[in-house]
Amino acid sequence: MLAIVAPGQGAQTPGMLSAWLEVPGAADHLIAASEASKINLVAHGTTSDADTIRDTAIAQPLIVATSLMALRTILDGRAVAEVAGVVAGHSVGEFAAAAAAGVFADDSAVRLVTARALAMAESAAANPSGMAAVLGGDPAEVEAAITAAGAWPANINGGGQVVAAGSHEAIAALVAAPPAKARIVPLQVAGAFHTPLMESAHVALGLLAPSWQPQDATTPFVSNRDGVVVTDGAEVLARLVDQITSPVRWDLCQARFGELGVTAILELAPGGVLTGLARRTLPKVARLAVKGPDDIAAAREFVAEHAA
Repeated sequence: MLAIVAPGQGAQTPGMLSAWLEVPGAADHLIAASEASKINLVAHGTTSDADTIRDTAIAQPLIVATSLMALRTILDGRAVAEVAGVVAGHSVGEFAAAAAAGVFADDSAVRLVTARALAMAESAAANPSGMAAVLGGDPAEVEAAITAAGAWPANINGGGQVVAAGSHEAIAALVAAPPAKARIVPLQVAGAFHTPLMESAHVALGLLAPSWQPQDATTPFVSNRDGVVVTDGAEVLARLVDQITSPVRWDLCQARFGELGVTAILELAPGGVLTGLARRTLPKVARLAVKGPDDIAAAREFVAEHAA
């Protein structure tokens, strides 16, 4: 069984879309996403610098648009349900995954994630905060150290990786008192995502959600909340709203892949992080990360080999 997964915030890099513009049809996808978001995603993906695309309001629609552009280019008209058994996305990547699952049209997913990004950027501005990866250490000791610092475990990724989030003071306290045998890596993000500090964004997106009309998934969607497989479109939308303040349980998503018998994982552009996690937690599963258009041919072969 093939799983198609979409990366989260932080996967973006300056100039990552430049080479894609040479691929037939790719520019059309990106222009449509720019129109949906009312942001010049083509410019941000080609000429904007790292600080500019680190801005939450830009980064989130840019990543989702890139993942969907890569997906449609690789499948070249084929439906996701023809090739994949499940889809999933990490954090903001869930919006690309929801579109891949058939819950939203691509432009609708981009519009919704743009609203999310703006709301989260406003929450972050009102509550200066950040995130840091905790690599290694005993899981119980890691959780205890995060709590003692006044932060929250925002992403539990599996493979010995937990991302803590909280105020700048809390992150500094965690760096000053790390758990035994663990390394702390501050992340270049603008807020404490997936924590109570994002509550105003949670409320804002919740007020917008009724204006969206999700469809039931044509490909099963594995949720960040708990690794549960969801096909009801309204439930997928509700979970997308709630994940703003809920931790990302990517460890449970990967566990679900194993239970479902996933034998291959295709990570959409700008890929690399999720296949890296799978290397440690699902070592027998075939993996391919799409990082640029040079990977299109290999991705098509990978899909042909592992399609449902």
